[in-house]
Amino acid sequence: MKSWLAAAAVYRHPRVVAILFLGFSSGLPLALTGQTLSLWLKDEGLSLTAIGLFAAVGTPYALKFLWAPVMDKARLPVLTAMLGRRRSWLIAAQAALIAATLALGFSGPAANVGLTAVLALAVAFASASQDIVIDAYRVEILEERQLAAGAAAIVFGYRVGMLVSGAGALYLASAVAWPIVYAAMAALVLVGVATALLNPEPAARATPDSLAREAEAEAWLAGRPGLSGRPGAALGWLYVAVVCPFAEFMARPAWVAVLLFVVFYKFGDSLAGVMTFPFLDDIGFTKIDIANVAKVFGFAATLAGLALGGALMAGMGLYRSLWICGVLQLASNLMFAVQAAAGADLALLAVTIGLENLAGGMGTAVFVAYLSSLCNVAYTATQYALLSSFMVTARTWLSSSGGALAEWLDWVGFFVLTTGAAVPGLILLWWLGRAGMRTRPGDGNRSGPA
Repeated sequence: MKSWLAAAAVYRHPRVVAILFLGFSSGLPLALTGQTLSLWLKDEGLSLTAIGLFAAVGTPYALKFLWAPVMDKARLPVLTAMLGRRRSWLIAAQAALIAATLALGFSGPAANVGLTAVLALAVAFASASQDIVIDAYRVEILEERQLAAGAAAIVFGYRVGMLVSGAGALYLASAVAWPIVYAAMAALVLVGVATALLNPEPAARATPDSLAREAEAEAWLAGRPGLSGRPGAALGWLYVAVVCPFAEFMARPAWVAVLLFVVFYKFGDSLAGVMTFPFLDDIGFTKIDIANVAKVFGFAATLAGLALGGALMAGMGLYRSLWICGVLQLASNLMFAVQAAAGADLALLAVTIGLENLAGGMGTAVFVAYLSSLCNVAYTATQYALLSSFMVTARTWLSSSGGALAEWLDWVGFFVLTTGAAVPGLILLWWLGRAGMRTRPGDGNRSGPA
């Protein structure tokens, strides 16, 4: 008993608690450009096709690896000297997020749908930038023994943030106008700002591998006197910050298949998710029904799924866990087809949402572990940004066709189609799991993601 209590004490460490609040700040904006926004747009009278296209405003999440090296290495005037490299970028991203969220709330989608789309894109860009810094900050501020607790804390905080901007926003929207809802959500970003200001700047770290690559770049430049001064410094920075992380990843034999798997593993889940709130509203559920079941009850099911996902990995290994969670995610989409056939049955909705969130939570825990295992420790920030960018591609570009598909098919047909969309990810999982497939640093001849 004492050993369990001693292990649990790590969650009381101030740095782990800080990660919890940063996770909240990270999760808060997602629904504001996703499911909550989709319900607001439906209230404003936009078509399902138009609502589906708004999924593309999440594009910055899919491209954040492009500017991650800048945020990893560049200094901000004044702020970096005051706060340090990580906290200065974090405060800058959060200030932009507050401003963009406020502006989005007062954009008037019915009359200015183009402006709403641009401002939603700005919110997503600021949010993706915040995520880049938080991911790096989390790894750097924690000691090795705290990493597992930090991972649990950030996922929990992230889900609480999504709950607040999902169910919380819907509760609020039933009483006040949507601009006030978005203003309240913008104010809650201050939780992350306060966390950044009250916690220390992590020490900059280097590895033998990264130091060796920097030495190679310096030696190469030293042999070319014409590249001295600022041009040489710029080239050296680009090599270390941009070329090295991607070159290491692309040296792996199966790197293209790995990226395709990252895109398609949760594709069916993402395609269904972009239409979930409009679907529930369309078949007769109220905003309060959706908030109570789809968000509050769903949140509890997600937490249970996260815990089960971790236990599953401990007992069965990563590869088998990916298979189990992938099949469960596929089955959860079929439950939405059953819900569409049954209509506004609240008891069935609890079963549907419970299965969907349980499977989603399990899949998230296992999939995040898989993404982390793909990163070389010398380039964690940039490589994780690359992988997580590809992960959200399914949620943004590929799922933006969801509204058009829902209008072309009926709801039952749409959710059956999303079930089929989960199959390519499982095929890729089988291919990557073949014996001798090297996909991760230090794999040697081990089997794929096992």
